[in-house]
Amino acid sequence: MPALEVRPFHRADRDQLTELINAHVAAVVPGVSVSVNTVLSALERQPDEFITDPWVSERVTLVAEQRGHVVAAAHLLRHRADDEVGAEHRDTGVIDWFVFRPPALFWPDSEEAADLLMSACLARLARWGVRARYASGELPAPAVYGLPRNWPHIRARYERSGFRHTGDTEVILIAPVAGLPQPEPWPGVTVERTPGECGTRLTAYADGRALGFIEVDTSLSRPERQARGTGLADLGNLHVDASVSGPAMEHQLLGQAARWLLMCGVDRLLAYEAAGDRTAIDRLTAAGFQELTRTDRRWEHRPG
Repeated sequence: MPALEVRPFHRADRDQLTELINAHVAAVVPGVSVSVNTVLSALERQPDEFITDPWVSERVTLVAEQRGHVVAAAHLLRHRADDEVGAEHRDTGVIDWFVFRPPALFWPDSEEAADLLMSACLARLARWGVRARYASGELPAPAVYGLPRNWPHIRARYERSGFRHTGDTEVILIAPVAGLPQPEPWPGVTVERTPGECGTRLTAYADGRALGFIEVDTSLSRPERQARGTGLADLGNLHVDASVSGPAMEHQLLGQAARWLLMCGVDRLLAYEAAGDRTAIDRLTAAGFQELTRTDRRWEHRPG
């Protein structure tokens, strides 16, 4: 059996790396995959992270190869130590993502490959001499962040290597747009559509007063970001004025958003809530959402 080799990523690895990444994305979000160009772009910079990305001083991508096949890969970031960097990120090193094929007939040594790759990652973090070491699973795909519960093999590798979950847990929910509440005629209420903070905003007004608004982001499936998975959008914000009681206005806003999303060719809507916010989760499930997965954010290296 040819020896495993851990080495820097080469451009010739791009197709195999994309395939490996998409295998992990597909376990989290149904019907989503990313393109080779998306993966290559994400290795160079993270344009959506417009605050934290400029703080990165070094990026390293490592792969474990056997028999000419990439069986594991990891992407590491080093953040600068100067005062322009936010305190939480200052002088830190991060395993931004770490993926490997679970053991199978064709890849019986994938566990060994993952061990060798993790050793190389920890050695790189040690050479950087950063004050803190973190790990995550921030693949360049919608709703794939933190460490999703769908990757038990990655979780086990992090824990065996001394990483501990020290942050919060979020619930990712999904709803078929056609299954959201249908907007009902509401005398005296008008809905206006404007640009919002997190996508297109639909605001309900009565007598000139805003009763609530919803924002939906339909830019998740831009062709340059995804090869497959069009028809997916994010629920950015959903707010109802405190003077409006009951779920009717919330359902009205969701129905208006559903009408707009269907015209956009979107058939699935994602939402995100803190795992401890049972009220918010129950409101969404009552409106047609179901839990897709849970993801654990912030893993810190605390060996021993």
